Amino acid sequence: MLRRSLENRDAQTRQLQDAVTNVEKHFGELCQIFAAYVRKTARLRDKADLLVNEINVYASTETPNLRQGLKNFADEFAKLQDYRQAEVERLEAKVVEPLKAYGTIVKMKRDDLKASLTARNREAKQLTQLERTRQRNPSDRHVIDLEKFSVKGKIIRNLYSLC
Repeated sequence: MLRRSLENRDAQTRQLQDAVTNVEKHFGELCQIFAAYVRKTARLRDKADLLVNEINVYASTETPNLRQGLKNFADEFAKLQDYRQAEVERLEAKVVEPLKAYGTIVKMKRDDLKASLTARNREAKQLTQLERTRQRNPSDRHVIDLEKFSVKGKIIRNLYSLC
């Protein structure tokens, strides 16, 4: 029965390892791609600001009617860039930053898994030692029961230390 619970825990540990590796891989990629998207959008906003400035410079050299029309166009185009700036800030705050936070979370989970694997290996070693004791002294129930109790106690302490 104890072996079966260890096998179940092994399967769960493997599933967790796979999930952590999967998240680490894909969330890292997502974070990089979103960050690149935000940088490109910010560059586009910068280029549009240059365009607005150039339209204003050109407008200052034209006739009053064309000047007024170009200035109005430049003002409206600048307002669009304000929206683009808001988009950049929103993406940075609501998408990129939370994705970055997953890097730390994944590292913590990987450390937890490592501790779990260490505890599991210790348990397996103790169970092997118990089996050896059973094989050496099959008739000495007192020693076997004491060692079994000791192994179960260590396993429970290891489980509590992981929680």
